[in-house]
Amino acid sequence: MSQQTENKETEVSLRDKVLEALKTVYDPEIPVDIYELGLIYEISVHPVNNVYILMTLTSPNCPAAESIPTEVEQSVKKIEGVNDVNVEITFDPPYSQEMMSEAAKLELGFL
Repeated sequence: MSQQTENKETEVSLRDKVLEALKTVYDPEIPVDIYELGLIYEISVHPVNNVYILMTLTSPNCPAAESIPTEVEQSVKKIEGVNDVNVEITFDPPYSQEMMSEAAKLELGFL
């Protein structure tokens, strides 16, 4: 196996672990994890296992605006092998209920 192929496999499995960590973070007011809510816009794993996460919140005035990004960072940092975590918040595009997964819509009674 080439070094490049091996790195790609490591990157994919690390990305999967990041995804699983994100699914343990919940908006305190909504009983659905932030990934299923559609709050995660991008997950990137850069060389030396640095993780970049671009996410939004349900609203700019979200009461958990301080705690959710911190919880995301802490959850991802717990993953073995992760070097650094950068969580960026954006409101472009603005969050809408259409971003939720089918499972989240079902859980919240929107289906």
